[in-house]
Amino acid sequence: MSLSKIEIITGMSKLPNLKGALSKAGVRGMTVMQVLGCGVEKGTREYEVDEEIEMELLPKQQINIVVETDRIDEIVELVKQELYTGHIGDGKIFIYGIDNVIRVRTGDEGVDAL
Repeated sequence: MSLSKIEIITGMSKLPNLKGALSKAGVRGMTVMQVLGCGVEKGTREYEVDEEIEMELLPKQQINIVVETDRIDEIVELVKQELYTGHIGDGKIFIYGIDNVIRVRTGDEGVDAL
């Protein structure tokens, strides 16, 4: 069975609800990092967007999860529902293929290592 990594970048306040929804969906683990970044808004409020403005980096959360590839659509839909407000800054979702996962303690590989 193939595996995929889903990387989610979103605002700082979104983690508790997203974590709960992913847990209910059976996601077995996640890694969360506090990062700085900006997207199309360049770190400004929606009504202030101006092409001349210098980028301002805002605090964000980066959430990484690895799931079975056949669950990607289900998990991405769930993430989109949890993050959506309709305003700039809702976040981004990146999906990568994973060649293998190895649990160091047991030597388990692939889905068994999750």
